[in-house]
This record gives sequence, structure tokens and C-alpha cells, in this order.
Amino acid sequence: MHIKKNDTVIVIAGKDKGKKGKVLQVFPAKERVIVEGVNMVTKHQKPSATVQQGGIIHQEAAVHVSNVMLWDPKEKVGTRVKHTILEDGKKVRVSVKSGEILD
Repeated sequence: MHIKKNDTVIVIAGKDKGKKGKVLQVFPAKERVIVEGVNMVTKHQKPSATVQQGGIIHQEAAVHVSNVMLWDPKEKVGTRVKHTILEDGKKVRVSVKSGEILD
């Protein structure tokens, strides 16, 4: 996957199009990511031993990885990513728009 945990991404499709946020979790097998403040859903939480206070909780739900694009801090826009191998043999992600190394 071209998205990793703690990356900043912008949503390019869906009800939250245009929102920017940090990736909290990545699920490579399902090709989904959870982005901070994006795709908020309401969950009815029942009181239990771990959660004494029940009620309605707002939390992020997963979005498909194809609906997000990596944020390029230099260009201030979303960018595609290509993988390049450096001279020392290290594989890095490179922004297609600016050519900056993103790792």
C-alpha cells in the first residue's frame, strides 16, 4: 500500500471529500485506512466493566485506500506516489508532483 500510519492524507472521494487528516490505522488485507476526523459514525456504547459511562459515541470508520491521496507538504496538494530504490539499496516513497522523498 502507498499509505502508512501517521501519514497526512486528503480525501478525494465520498461525503468527506476535501478533508485532510492523519492516518490512525492501516488495514492492508482489507485495503482500508482510518483517518482522523473523516467518515465519522455514531456508535451506541453499552456500559460495561471497561466503559462505565455508556451512551452515543462518535468515532471514525474505515475508508477505502483508493479514496485518499497522500498530502505533499511542499506543493500543498494531494500527490501520487512512486517507489524508488536509492544508491544504498533503501526503498523510499517519492512524490510524483514535487519529486521529494516522503519517508
